[in-house]
Amino acid sequence: MIISDAAIKRPVLTVVAMLILVVFGLFALMKLEVDEFPEIDAPVVTVLVPYPGAAPDQVERDVIDPLEEQFTALSGIDKVQSKAVDGFATITAIFVFGKSADQAAQDVRDAMSSIRGQLPTTILDPIIHKYDPNALPIVSLVLSSTRLSTPELTQIADPGITKVLRGINGVAEVRLSGNINREIQINVRPADLAAAGVDISDVVQAVQTQNISTPAGRVTGQFQESSIRFLGRIENPREFANVIVSSRGGKLVRLGDVADIIDGTAEPRSAALLNGAASVGIDITKSPSVSTTHVADQVLASLGTVEKTLPPGVKLDVIRNSGDRVRNSVSNVQEALVEGAVLTVLVVFLFLNSWRSTVITGLALPVSVLAAFIPVLVFGFTLNTMSLLGLSLAIGILIDDAIVVRENIVRHVEMGKDHVQAAHDGTDEIGVAVTATTLSIVAVFVPVAFMPGFAGQWFKPFALTIAAAVLVSLFVSFSLDPMLSAYWPDPHVEAHKRGFITRALDRFNDWFNRMIDRYTRIVAWALDHRWWMVGIIILSFAGAIVLQATIGGSAFVPETDNSELTITVDTAPGSTLDYTREKTEEIARQARKHPEVVYAYSTVGSSDGSGTVDSGSIYLKLKAKKDRTKSQQQIAAELREEIRTIAGADAYLASNGPGGGGKQVQVQVRGDDLTSLNAAATQIENLIRSVPGATDIGLSTKGQRPELVVELDRSLAATLGFTPSDVANALRSGFAGVKAGEWVDPTGRTRDVTVRLAPAARSSAADVENLPLVSRTASTIATFAAGTGGGTGASASPAATSTPTVPVSHLAATTKAFGPTSIDHYNRDKIITVGANVEGRPLSDVLAEVQRRIKTVKLPAGTYITQGGQAESQSEVFGGILSALALAVLLMYFILVVQFGSFLDPIAILISLPLSLIGVVLALIVTRDTLNLMSLIGVMLLMGIVAKNAILLIDFAKWNHEQGKPLREALIEAGRVRLRPILMTTFALIAGMLPVAIGAGEGGDFRAPLGRAVIGGTITSTLLTLLVIPTVYEILDGFRARMSRLMKRIFRRHAPAEVGSH
Repeated sequence: MIISDAAIKRPVLTVVAMLILVVFGLFALMKLEVDEFPEIDAPVVTVLVPYPGAAPDQVERDVIDPLEEQFTALSGIDKVQSKAVDGFATITAIFVFGKSADQAAQDVRDAMSSIRGQLPTTILDPIIHKYDPNALPIVSLVLSSTRLSTPELTQIADPGITKVLRGINGVAEVRLSGNINREIQINVRPADLAAAGVDISDVVQAVQTQNISTPAGRVTGQFQESSIRFLGRIENPREFANVIVSSRGGKLVRLGDVADIIDGTAEPRSAALLNGAASVGIDITKSPSVSTTHVADQVLASLGTVEKTLPPGVKLDVIRNSGDRVRNSVSNVQEALVEGAVLTVLVVFLFLNSWRSTVITGLALPVSVLAAFIPVLVFGFTLNTMSLLGLSLAIGILIDDAIVVRENIVRHVEMGKDHVQAAHDGTDEIGVAVTATTLSIVAVFVPVAFMPGFAGQWFKPFALTIAAAVLVSLFVSFSLDPMLSAYWPDPHVEAHKRGFITRALDRFNDWFNRMIDRYTRIVAWALDHRWWMVGIIILSFAGAIVLQATIGGSAFVPETDNSELTITVDTAPGSTLDYTREKTEEIARQARKHPEVVYAYSTVGSSDGSGTVDSGSIYLKLKAKKDRTKSQQQIAAELREEIRTIAGADAYLASNGPGGGGKQVQVQVRGDDLTSLNAAATQIENLIRSVPGATDIGLSTKGQRPELVVELDRSLAATLGFTPSDVANALRSGFAGVKAGEWVDPTGRTRDVTVRLAPAARSSAADVENLPLVSRTASTIATFAAGTGGGTGASASPAATSTPTVPVSHLAATTKAFGPTSIDHYNRDKIITVGANVEGRPLSDVLAEVQRRIKTVKLPAGTYITQGGQAESQSEVFGGILSALALAVLLMYFILVVQFGSFLDPIAILISLPLSLIGVVLALIVTRDTLNLMSLIGVMLLMGIVAKNAILLIDFAKWNHEQGKPLREALIEAGRVRLRPILMTTFALIAGMLPVAIGAGEGGDFRAPLGRAVIGGTITSTLLTLLVIPTVYEILDGFRARMSRLMKRIFRRHAPAEVGSH
């Protein structure tokens, strides 16, 4: 071959080339950023719209419906998902993959800008952000104290701690939870409003217009100009009492006459507790394209300075640190890589019984691994668990080419050739076959790298890293190995002078040679009983399929034990923050009784201050896996049983591993009518409750929430001079509260000034009915008041007889009702999701039974059912992998057609592919794993590995047959010669995969099914390939001979007629 010949002739150039690969690989490794996950350019954009005081149906009507109409018209849109809750709208636009995330975000911003004027004026500024799996908090801190209150802790956290953290390079955002900010509260007294003849809208307007500072232009003289700065901002909170609200009838109404001004704190809408103690959470998010470990380390380094400034009795604890998790996960993959490499080299030494041959072969590993970092850097990947996993899995493959080349060179040396000639002939003889085997592996993984959607981007570093590494290993095998074999031969040592280990390995190789003789007899028997062999294979494959369908299960991702659990808590709709906090803490106390729980960190309500307060979350940190006797799943099962006994709240558990994001089973009931959806969803919920293995069952709507419906009498309101907007604004200001301005304290910190009714005046329906409103049409009011005889109608104090007030009850009917807690949309359909987790059964079994049962449900007209959750993700991702697998097999076929010059011969090799599935199923059943995302990737890896063995076997048999040997003799000889390299590469692969299959360390149980599937499939496919492939090849050759004879007879039959016709 050209490469090997050049390497042998110019050894110095070969060494320099290897050094260049190593040096540039080390340089690339040092430049690579370390992260947990690959960078995903997902065109998914989420818009958050706060709409204070609005009920879910109003949020849906005023915000979600117009935004969905706008978003669904965007170019490249795939799905639009929305959720309306109390005071908050969330709209997620999912574009087709292929569109850049930046362009998707820009399209959404443009759409928001064009429709902003059509949305309610009372919404707050929308928040737009792109999806990023690495945008989760990398470090979470908790500030707690036994002495200080939550507002005092908040003042310490912000800006003191947050300012330090925001100054760290790479920190994108610092967010607080459970914080209670200081604010100026203007608590309006409705009785005094009515007595003064003003309403709450007058109060809001007065505060807004009398607490301002603004530039007012400039004055320009002949030689100088001066800017004008108007100072109208209130300096002292007590001065708010002197703000003039009204001067009607010659009497001044001051703010202090109708309201209490309190320099206090905002009404809390969230809470945070660490082991039951009130606290403030601090979450730090990193910037894109910045190393997680680097930023996390800087954050932790800054805490020493921060802690010195804390008052006595205040603690700052680290409750989550992704930097450690990433470092441990990456370190464990690196350890698996090194351990696999050592085991692989030992296998090589076992068979070759030569330390020089082992070194020559083993050098392919460090050179290939280090050189693989060059394309990783060029492709723009990070050093993450997926790219490193690719390298750790490739260890056994990287050395394959070197093993085959070196073994064949040694075989030619044993023929009596000198080392230079043996290196040339051995490499030349095996070169085409080795190239084909390597290209087969590349053909498997290139389609994986370019799968559509999220899975394609997730597995791209994994697939391209393997492809790049095996191509480098091919180059090393054709250059460094022949060169060293030619110029660094094994020294000749007399048998009696050989060491103990060498003599022991000699005995092993003698035994192995005897096994080769036995194998040739077995192959001969198989060829004599070829149809029996075909029958055995068909029955074995069918049996594996039956086992998988009956005993083996499937799931989206493997179960993992990452020493973390999350409990989601839901209280009855409309529950107060205090009640939800009490129930959340009750569950957390129960969890803390488990000795495996290190601490419990609870958050309640919404950290952004909007939305509902009837839900909470408990983060449980468990002891390290090695420090406890119970698995994470066992602890979760115990907790699940315990929290079921706690009344007043619904709670369910989820592990914080990969594949998270909602419950595992999600049945989506879709349609237009919310009442019909609720009825159907409730029926399905009751059916799922009887499915074994289904747990944590509930609806996404959480039931109905109490509400007060105020229905305006438009005619009467118009007569009295009120518009619906007047009444709505007054109610919103009184009960939701309005930010009417800002106050800057002496330290320069800005505080909100909030106007609302006093707490005692907004606790019942009667308070809504009695809210006073002022009409600007006094004569009409007077007439109305006279007609009603005064009573509880319009009121007019002596001080303000010209501006009487009217209570809301005279303009509107107030009724108690129930409304939805949330309204979900999916592609503009209303949707209610029935969710459940799975315990004690494979996900696939539970899903199958759920689907069977819901087929019996008679759905209302216009209602239909779809799948969501892990079932939907599994269907999409598995479909992409199977499509990539089909394309990979097609590419392999084309490569083999080119190599063998035949369209029929490659079929014998491709027959080996399904043989590996027998071992995959058996391995997964024995280890109690499921057919999941990782084991399916292992199946893809197997396709390339299994083909390597078959190619080596058929290539040599075909060459012998072309040299004149009978086919059967050529097949038996091919088995005899190729058995050693095939078993060497098989054992090397198994050895390299063992550390991954064992699954030790951080994230090991997530990767383990991949290694187990590969080992199981490799064992069975190798054993069957050595017997079945020769049999199938002989059958195909017989079929080809029969077809050739048939075609000759056909041509001979028509030949005379054709001659006569001329």
